[in-house]
Order: sequence, then structure tokens, then C-alpha cells
Amino acid sequence: MGPYRAMARVARRNALAYRVPFLMSLSMLVFNLAAMFALWQALLGDGNSLAGFTWPQMKAYLLVSFVTNCLVSTFTDFAMASRIRSGAVAVDLVKPVDYQKGRLAEALGFAFLEATAALVVCAVVLVAFGGVPWPSPARLALFAVSLVAVVPLKFLIVYMCGLLCFWTQNYLGISLARTAISGILSGATVPLVFFPPWLRHVAEVLPFQAITNTPAMLFLGRSPGLSVVPALAVQLLWIVGLWWLARRLWHVAVRRLTVHGG
Repeated sequence: MGPYRAMARVARRNALAYRVPFLMSLSMLVFNLAAMFALWQALLGDGNSLAGFTWPQMKAYLLVSFVTNCLVSTFTDFAMASRIRSGAVAVDLVKPVDYQKGRLAEALGFAFLEATAALVVCAVVLVAFGGVPWPSPARLALFAVSLVAVVPLKFLIVYMCGLLCFWTQNYLGISLARTAISGILSGATVPLVFFPPWLRHVAEVLPFQAITNTPAMLFLGRSPGLSVVPALAVQLLWIVGLWWLARRLWHVAVRRLTVHGG
């Protein structure tokens, strides 16, 4: 585990050294949070409710969504895609570490700073807009477990999208498509309870909903489509399944590596 801990530390230091990209990424997420707050406050701020959501509950949902959006944001995928496009990934192949585990270690190093920044923003928002309903200690513990599971789950989705650079040699379009699809099907853009039944059922069987919908609903004490234990089990099963799928994709993708025409 020593090499992977070292990689996580280096990743964290790189994020601190290159603060401008990190702050720009965070500022875009904060702007999106402000826009969503303005929209939902206009709809629910007068004591109205929609699909069982009051304004305090929607504030809590939006803040959880903001935290999950901050985790594994831009550092992991663009850094990996850049090395694949330039051929520098060949250097990673000769290192005595597993490539997939190494990228996960880097993502965990970034996630520490991302989570810290997200919590600071949430604290400021709570002071400015008022508090939110807090779950019981038992439910809060389950929410924490679900939120921790978001990091490897989101990493695996981002990681597999990054591997597509072996075929496309471009990542911006893939990143934008992934962000849009994940934002909708995870419930980050609009809670899944507002979806038409057919689309909600589709979203509930895909891994994206476990990124935002599951932890947000657990925080609110509502059902994320399944009871609590099965919902957490689904998160774990998706992590295991996507980890296996990512390894298979890596073995196929690395065969397409071309460095200086070789």
C-alpha cells in the first residue's frame, strides 16, 4: 500500500500547487448550485411542496448533490486522458504499480481536497440560507457510508470514460457527454421522483443513481427506490461490477497504445 499512499499524497500536493484549475472547477459548481437554489426557492420558498419536497428538504438535497458533484471532478479524468493522448501513459506502464489502483489512489488524494472545499461551501450556504432538516444519528451514519461509496463508484465511471481516449484521441466531448448523462440520470439535475415513471425506472437500474439519488434520499430519510440496506448493497455491487468491467476494458484498450509510431 506504500506506493499508493505516496501517489495519493503527490496528487493532493499537485492540486494544491495548481490551485487555479481547482478553483475554476469549484467556482463552476458553486455557480450551478446558486442557480439551482434560485430556481427551487422560487418554486418552494412560499411554503409550497412538490413531490413531497419542501424548501428545507430541497436545500438539503441540493447540498448533497453539490458534494457528490465535487467529488472526483476534473483532476482524475483530464489528467489521465492527457497522458493517454500524449503517450506518456507508457511511463505509467513500467511503474511497479497496478494502473487502475494507481489512478484510484490519485482520485482519493484529490477527493480529500474536493470534500474539504465542498463542506466549506455547504457551511457558508447554510449560514446564508438557513438550516436543513438533519437525519437521526443512525440514518446519518448510513448516509456517510453511502457518500463514501460515491468516490470509488464515480471514479470507475470517470476512469472508463478516460480509457476511451485510446480509441478517440479526444476527451472533451466524452467528458461533456458523461457529465450530462450522469447529471440527469443520477438525480443531480432534478430529483428522480420528478421523472416520468418509465425514465425513473430506467435510471434506478443504472449506476448513476447511486451517485446522488441514493445518498441524498438517505440523508432526507426517504426511500431512494429501495429500502436502506438494499440501496447500499446496490452501490457496493456496482462498485464490484464496474471494477471488474474496468479491468477488462483496460486490457483491451492498452493494446491500442501507440508511442512514436510503435
